Amino acid sequence: MPRRSLARLYKDEFAGYSLAKFQQDLLAGLTVAAVALPLALAFGVASGATAAAGLVTAILAGFIMGALTGAPFQISGPTGAMSAVLIVLVQRYGLEGIWVAGLLSGVLLLVIGILRLGRFIAFIPSAVISGFTSGIALIIFIGQIDNFLGVETPATETAAQKIIGYFHGGFVPSLQSLVLGSIVIATMLFMPKKWTARFPASLLGIILATLLSSTSNWSAPTIGEIPNSLILQSRLSLSNIPWTHLSEFIAPTLTIAALGAVESLLCGAVGSNMTGVRLQANQELIAQGVGNILIPFFGGVPATAAIARSSVGIKSGGQTRLVSIVHAIGLLLSMFLLAPLMSRIPLAALAGVLMMTAVRMNEWDAIKFIFGKRFKTDMIAFIVTMLATVVLDLTQAILIGSFLAGAVFLNKIASIDIQVQEVDVRRLKQKGIETAGKCRHVRVAFLTGPLFFAATGQFNETFQNLKDTHALILSMRGVSLIDTAGIEAIHRLHERLHQRGGTLMFAGVHDNAYNMMKRGGLVETVGAKNFFWSSDQAIVEAEKRGCKYCAGNPI
Repeated sequence: MPRRSLARLYKDEFAGYSLAKFQQDLLAGLTVAAVALPLALAFGVASGATAAAGLVTAILAGFIMGALTGAPFQISGPTGAMSAVLIVLVQRYGLEGIWVAGLLSGVLLLVIGILRLGRFIAFIPSAVISGFTSGIALIIFIGQIDNFLGVETPATETAAQKIIGYFHGGFVPSLQSLVLGSIVIATMLFMPKKWTARFPASLLGIILATLLSSTSNWSAPTIGEIPNSLILQSRLSLSNIPWTHLSEFIAPTLTIAALGAVESLLCGAVGSNMTGVRLQANQELIAQGVGNILIPFFGGVPATAAIARSSVGIKSGGQTRLVSIVHAIGLLLSMFLLAPLMSRIPLAALAGVLMMTAVRMNEWDAIKFIFGKRFKTDMIAFIVTMLATVVLDLTQAILIGSFLAGAVFLNKIASIDIQVQEVDVRRLKQKGIETAGKCRHVRVAFLTGPLFFAATGQFNETFQNLKDTHALILSMRGVSLIDTAGIEAIHRLHERLHQRGGTLMFAGVHDNAYNMMKRGGLVETVGAKNFFWSSDQAIVEAEKRGCKYCAGNPI
């Protein structure tokens, strides 16, 4: 990935900026603010802090991380994954534990970004990340059962212990809380999609639940006072940092830093696929580092880039990082104008939002792909990571997931070399192939090495700009290994070529690689007719089919 300074990012991003683009950013930012408001309040509570802390975090992350981010579409704030980590820290160390670990994780992320080590985050296999995400989703869901039922059960170290405790009884659910939480869930489930495009279902559900609770004078617990200040009364200060006991925060710091880096870069990957704009990973880590260093001194919780909010900004037509700034301004105004109303929001309503968010945050497409195609190694990695996340301490779960990642990496370690060449007319004539080599829009890419998760970044970058390529031939005689990530990368390459009216061909594919591609549905998608013994045969066939750039018919 080429090195690009923040100044260069700004210059490229705002080149040709106009009033029309600003209007798009303004509308997108306000839309994101409407989506982020209930999530910020909910994740603040879910973190073991307060709704106000979640709101402050979202505002500061929108300003600081949005200004320094490595891509125009990244929008940061408190997230469900982070809240699952933080709730454990609060139980052990109190709010000071969150602030100290958040500060130290910010320093670590800043150092990683400055040293340009962000690429190593991509070495974690997708199955491990999916398993960790699903485990965190379970933790969030289980952690909100108390608020949903309107009860308070004893705190536990793990989500597994918490869920077992419910079977012991000893509590009486509140019908009022059940009704309020169910209203939010029903709204998020059944609100028509064409309506949600104009108004977030989660926000509507909270409004309905709050109105019912207020007008009926129900005694359901609420989130409490929302202060009209960005600087909360409870916050980190240099004087209350336990300088002599910082070693106790090493494990939590590594956990928060790892989670923040992975989630931010995953968000960047999703945004890049949606926009075609590449995330500058190291600049993004610098942004996350600076933000998390400053936020604790205002009383906020650690933040990271959020896929849901970033996706909303993209789909709403956002053009630049001003979307993040506008979204932060919108949240800031809501703090000053709507604080009395927000203080009356029932905790059960926020529980409904978090439960639905937990269900939706699972990477269902990736899970379906792994288990549907029965990739045993990925299935084991997913299940082990998910169970470790729920049953063990989250720090231990990350260590286990990292161990699995290292084991897979060591098992498949290698590098891939990709050489893209145009058709060599002279070489073909020497071999007696006179009919080929007439089309300059046919290119051959010679691949050498395993095409697995750690190599997909290089693979995607090589074929980022297809220019006027009409037929791309992947010569895979030197590829002895391909995994699910490699198959997915080829799937995406095929889709891009297909949308341009071109075609993707294969030459010299090994039997084991071919079988893997067949299991992954790639052979069926591309067509068996596009697999050849040699690249010469593929070139001849491409010539016969014609080219839309030349006189012949499209391939």
